[in-house]
Amino acid sequence: MKWIKFISIYILVLLAVTAFAQQERKFIRKGNKLYEKENFQESEIQYRKAIDKDKSSYNASFNIGDALYKQEKYEDATKQFSELSSKQLSKEDKSKLYHNIGNSMLQNQKLQESIDAYKEALRNNPNDMETKYNLAYAQKLMQQQQQQDKQDKNEENKDQNKDQKDQQQNQDQQDKKDEQQQQQQQPKISKEDAERLLQALANDEKKTQDKLKQEKAKAAKARVVKEW
Repeated sequence: MKWIKFISIYILVLLAVTAFAQQERKFIRKGNKLYEKENFQESEIQYRKAIDKDKSSYNASFNIGDALYKQEKYEDATKQFSELSSKQLSKEDKSKLYHNIGNSMLQNQKLQESIDAYKEALRNNPNDMETKYNLAYAQKLMQQQQQQDKQDKNEENKDQNKDQKDQQQNQDQQDKKDEQQQQQQQPKISKEDAERLLQALANDEKKTQDKLKQEKAKAAKARVVKEW
């Protein structure tokens, strides 16, 4: 009886699994029909219903990524595809997966990441011409971007040099202007006034020298008296 009961339970479990698998495939087929009609949002919903029936369904998960990509949800699509990369896949499936990761990265302008993904796809399927084309296209965009970045950097340096040159010219002009103002602000003096000024300075100098001589004489006299 125990053996018969065990067999009965096994059969019931098998039937339940089969029923879930059938429902999963049913939702995938519905999603595919909607996808072909370009109703990508509704197709995504059907694929997610398939996932609810079988969490491990690779096809449903992959198709969700496709539907997200078609809705231009490239970040979500990249995440969806990337989560599948850890699964044990055939080379063909892995090639398709990385091809789609590359496409999603490319749409997000993540050029280096897209190039890496395309290369991984080609490692698993070297004869995929579409991936080869996309790789070449991404590499060309990368080269153009690098050239543009270099040109922008050169233009930035030119602008900085021009600003520095203009600033120096402005400073030179200001210094020259200040010098001219100082020259203009110097008081003008006649020849007669200049001669009188020089004579007064000479007289002051003579008085100073005479006073110094007198002081020296007093000092010398004092020293003589002190020694005697």
